Amino acid sequence: MTTTPHKRPAPAPERLGILLQGMGAVASTVVAGVLAIRQGLGEPVGSLTQMSHIRLGKRTENRNPKINEFVPLANIEGIVFGGWDIFGGDLYEACTHAEVLEPTLLAKLEGALREIKPMPGAFDPNYVKRLNGTHIKPGTRRDWANALRQDIRDFKAKNNLDRVVLVNCSSTEVYIEPGPVHQSLEAFERGLDENDSTISPAMVYAYSALMEGVPYANGTPSLAADIPALLALADQKSVPVAGKDFKTGQTMLKTVLSPMFKARMLGVRGWFSTNILGNRDGEVLEDPESFKSKEKTKLGVLDTILQPETYPSLYGNLYHAVRINYYPPRGDSKEGWDNIDIFGWLGYPMQIKVDFLCRDSILAAPIVLDLALFLDLAQRAGRKGIQEWLSFYWKGPMTASGLYPEHDLFIQLTKLKNNLRHMMGEELITHLGTEYYEYPSEGSH
Repeated sequence: MTTTPHKRPAPAPERLGILLQGMGAVASTVVAGVLAIRQGLGEPVGSLTQMSHIRLGKRTENRNPKINEFVPLANIEGIVFGGWDIFGGDLYEACTHAEVLEPTLLAKLEGALREIKPMPGAFDPNYVKRLNGTHIKPGTRRDWANALRQDIRDFKAKNNLDRVVLVNCSSTEVYIEPGPVHQSLEAFERGLDENDSTISPAMVYAYSALMEGVPYANGTPSLAADIPALLALADQKSVPVAGKDFKTGQTMLKTVLSPMFKARMLGVRGWFSTNILGNRDGEVLEDPESFKSKEKTKLGVLDTILQPETYPSLYGNLYHAVRINYYPPRGDSKEGWDNIDIFGWLGYPMQIKVDFLCRDSILAAPIVLDLALFLDLAQRAGRKGIQEWLSFYWKGPMTASGLYPEHDLFIQLTKLKNNLRHMMGEELITHLGTEYYEYPSEGSH
């Protein structure tokens, strides 16, 4: 068996900058959460980088360090936050408006949160039709790119940072297919100069990050760094990228339940999913064109896991529907309801119903932290382009051209941890287990 050579990551920086595109509910919850954890006001629940352990070697060796003790990750004490938002204000105001965290907690963090003021964002109302930005960058797409790149340089200089990561936490843009301007870096840069309207704000942020050598993660289903032009730029600049669309609530459950059905060879006739939420994301997704972007990543999971072409009698006629409804009274507390019609031995029908009352930003916040720390690690390990080993965090993982994504949550976790072992020169864990038992040697009877 051959494996790709590994480069041990360079030491972690004392300080790491995390720039957030869109500083609404998710981003403000990340920032406030890290500040609270630093002060001992809470724990980083949900974060693999902060809480998860990783097994090394055989089970009998009992080597099971925490991930952040095994690989050289930036310490959360040294994280510096910044970013952009189309509504301005400061992070305390953003937290108050989002109504995710309790006012008593925010009161203890108010001073630090008020010091973080988002920079004006790049905004085109044609891409997010239900929002009216008031704190926006003027000019053309080339002007936006120049301004964003300068923002990144100024942020690094002001905070004395050598390393920065950018995570897209903004609202979902309308669905678009890649066109001619997206096919090559030359065409894309010409499009910036000509203010081509098929270049979205998300793409401009991704381009600006890559040009500045900053790793980029796309937490939305919007088309961004996953176009050929920007993938070529990531390769050229030796910058890692990952995405897309944070896997938080309902889709996370699908990537757990559907592998169970396939593992037991239980059939699925129908899977109906509906959501109600009242935050800004819910409002934006009321627009059918923005919802189409979200729908693509939410619908793609089941086909890839269940393989209906391989198991037509079990999954070939599966009816799968996804709905999202804006319901203001619920705020950030989303309810995801699933009805699953399955069948077993001799085709006898059964049902599973799931009602997940979750908190969208609470589930997303640790993902943002983990991705920033892991992408910085990847860059220090010499990795560039698509980081498929981070599929664990995405509804629609990016992969190499022609390669289908792996959606099974547990395979994704194995992939992630084996990549960490590989980076550090440790043996990969296959779970074969034959080394613990005696088997006849070859040629014996």
